[in-house]
This record gives sequence, structure tokens and C-alpha cells, in this order.
Amino acid sequence: MATNITFHPGSVTKPERDDLLKQRGVTIWLTGLSASGKSTIACALEQHLLHLQKFAYRLDGDNIRFGLNKDLGFDEKSRNENIRRIGEVAKLFSDASAITITAFISPYRQDRAVAKELHDKASIPFIEVYIDAPLSVVEERDPKGLYKKARAGEIKDFTGISAPYEAPENPEIHIRTDETSVVEAVQKITEYLVSKGYLSL
Repeated sequence: MATNITFHPGSVTKPERDDLLKQRGVTIWLTGLSASGKSTIACALEQHLLHLQKFAYRLDGDNIRFGLNKDLGFDEKSRNENIRRIGEVAKLFSDASAITITAFISPYRQDRAVAKELHDKASIPFIEVYIDAPLSVVEERDPKGLYKKARAGEIKDFTGISAPYEAPENPEIHIRTDETSVVEAVQKITEYLVSKGYLSL
């Protein structure tokens, strides 16, 4: 680990950037089981915000696991590091006044707490959104056949089957996707952003 480094602040302050872009940087952290609907909601939310002419960006497995984190596996230590890096990247995007949307299983409460702490220290809002669906529902959806493979023992350390998922205890937003449509989920998150002053329509 490098020790001979010094942080050099930029000449643009965060309040100045927020004011110029007319929005406040915030991280919306979607967590939930595989096939719970995280990516679907994240994509729809990103599109909705962009149509509102807001600076929004989505981080998910497709643009993180195939690039920044392609050196990581799926054992517990790698998963911890995966979420740590995502937390750092999300913080950077939100520091740039983006509405940053992350869609990762992020199964461990401690890892999500570390990501939240990174944001808290930087005075950047962190909104935990629990995308909740019963195991029976996500197994029935199983769009990639992963649960079937996990049940057959073909995938080790699969969250919800052979590895734990620690549900959020006090999420800012709780969405049951077996009872809520994608449109309703996006509306619920948007209304929360507006109510907290993070977004103006």
C-alpha cells in the first residue's frame, strides 16, 4: 500500500458543482437476491432520470465485473473486495454530482455498512434500497438458470442457496417486487429523492 501520497483537492467545490448541474450527488444502493429485479429497476430508474435531464449513471455487474473487478472471484473475500471497490467508485460518481445507481446482490450487511460509511465521511447521501422478493419467486423467475444450477450443486457459494444473504434491517426504501411493478418501483424511488431534496422536478 502506497504511503508517500498526499490528497490534492480540486478547485471546484462540491456545492459549486451541485449548483451548476442543478442536482445533488447521491448513491442509490440496490441490494437483493439474484433475480429479485435489481437490474431491471436500476435500468428503468436510470432511463427515467435521464429523461428528466438529470445526470445519472448505473453501476452493475456488466460494467464492473467485466472491467474494474474482473480479477475477483465469488468467494467471500472476493465479494467483500468487490463491494468495497464499488462503494469507492459510487462515491466518486456521486461526488461528481451524479445520481449513482448500483445494482449488486451485496449480500453482507457489513460490506454495505462499509460502503455507507465511505459516503457518510464524504457527506454524500447513501440510500439503501432493499429489492425484496421471496426465494420461491426468484427461483421461479431464474432467467439465467442459476438457481437450478445452484440446487444441483453446479455453482458453489450461490447467494440464497449455499451462501447467505443478510437482508437490510433498516433500508431507506423497501420494494417487494412480487407486489410492485417496475414503474411503481421507479416512482417510489423518485418520490423519495424529491422528498429529501436530492432531486427537483
